[in-house]
Amino acid sequence: MKLTHRQIDFFRAVMGTGHVTRAAELLHTSQPTVSRELARLEQVLGFALFERIKGRLKPTVRALALMEEVEQSYVGLERIAATAVALQAYAQGRLQLACLPALSHALLPDAVRRFVQRQPAAAVSLTPIESPQLEAALSEQRFDLGLSERFEAPAACSLRTLLVADEVAVLPASHPLARKARLVPGDFAGESFISFAPTDPYRQQVDALFAAAGVERGLRLETPSAVSVCALVRQGLGLGIVNPLTALELTGEGLVVRPLSVSIPFHVALIRPGWRAEHPLRGVFEAALVEAADALQARLARTVQT
Repeated sequence: MKLTHRQIDFFRAVMGTGHVTRAAELLHTSQPTVSRELARLEQVLGFALFERIKGRLKPTVRALALMEEVEQSYVGLERIAATAVALQAYAQGRLQLACLPALSHALLPDAVRRFVQRQPAAAVSLTPIESPQLEAALSEQRFDLGLSERFEAPAACSLRTLLVADEVAVLPASHPLARKARLVPGDFAGESFISFAPTDPYRQQVDALFAAAGVERGLRLETPSAVSVCALVRQGLGLGIVNPLTALELTGEGLVVRPLSVSIPFHVALIRPGWRAEHPLRGVFEAALVEAADALQARLARTVQT
């Protein structure tokens, strides 16, 4: 006698309800059928799964251990079902996009607006993912398009530069340095500075810049994202250097943006999976992205012009 999916279904139902009668109702079958299948399962396994106490079934330690494995299996089935739903959405025109979180609130909203104007019936799914998980997901061909800061394409993908712009300084509107049109490294000497995490590549570039200039800043606050840097700056807690897209979206209401005298390039690249079947609307969305990037760079030039 072999273990069957039917027996596992009956076992899971009894474990979930704690009663043969309720399990039978859940499975739309009879109580004797449930009891019979449980007995067969115990025979196949060679050990008892339940203790019968006053008409109720109390799972044994072995039953609890088996249930953990069964639940993992069912989670796998649920993931397959979710993938099937996603594939159905794909067939109906849903475009799957992955991006860095910073780009989900800057650049992409305008691109989506332009895309929807051209394809009002199409559906779009935006998934923000941090690097390097973003690049791994794109290599696995899980998305139709991706936006990354990397200069090299992930495995099994191609890369196209979409936008290059310099990092900018963000300051509280009331700060004396806000009166300057452009900031030099020496302006930050002794100032409270809000940094990214030490492992962040932009943090490392900024630290190297100030070290080369011999400038010491007050480094008491660290935060993982450009959005939170800007939020802390707005509260008057210090100065920061962030990507120009986020700075542009959050400027105003106590936050000002100023260009730097030195260049720290911020790079946005369009990533195309190489093996995934091309979505019929991918080209339309890419055109919308290019337009949005051009508009953003023009707006940035007006904001930081001296």
